[in-house]
Amino acid sequence: MQFSFTQAIRQLEARKGGYYYFKLDAEIINQFEKKRATRLICEVEGQVSYSCGLNHYGDGNYFIILATKYLKKMGKELGDEVNFKIYEDPNPLGVAIPEVLAVFLEQDKAAKSIFNRITDGKKRSLIYQIKPIKDVDKQVHKIQTFLTLEAEKLQRKGKK
Repeated sequence: MQFSFTQAIRQLEARKGGYYYFKLDAEIINQFEKKRATRLICEVEGQVSYSCGLNHYGDGNYFIILATKYLKKMGKELGDEVNFKIYEDPNPLGVAIPEVLAVFLEQDKAAKSIFNRITDGKKRSLIYQIKPIKDVDKQVHKIQTFLTLEAEKLQRKGKK
């Protein structure tokens, strides 16, 4: 399922983050199987393509963020009309699992069990935390620390 739009680039007010965005009606989003939990790919002007999540707009509808770096790449600015399309991201996480994390989870069944029980958002958070780390040992330490804390949270919630 894919939807195409022509829309002016908008910007949230500063107190709400000041992000550039595209607004999406709830009736469009509700057509996806996971509805609001759907991860999307957004392609803009055939020039940029990125994975994104949905944010509540506050009126029952949603928005997706358009990063400033993409505006610069396309030579666009606030108020410019652009064509974009959205479709479900085939990767439910919306981001690739780094090799170090994949190998770690394969070798440590307890860690894999914890990883499988945390939310996709927390999985993405872990991935984004380890991606910039160049040293493999430091990545592994970060993974262990993160998953230990998440295991403790799950235990407190009674999700042993």
